[in-house]
Amino acid sequence: MYTNDFEAAFSAFLERHEYDEAENYLFSMVRLAFAAGWRAAGGEPPVAEKIYQLLSPAGDKDAGEGTRDG
Repeated sequence: MYTNDFEAAFSAFLERHEYDEAENYLFSMVRLAFAAGWRAAGGEPPVAEKIYQLLSPAGDKDAGEGTRDG
């Protein structure tokens, strides 16, 4: 359907930092719109959760729960 030149140019466009930034903004807008619709339909707003937790090395005395002894 499209030429090889078009496909190569489109691929190069997708690999650029500007595309990643635009995609991030677009995703944020879609998520906000979905959340607004969800709340309007009577749903509870999403609860913020930790994405990750840093763990201390096993030998760290200050780690407490992060050690094998703790």
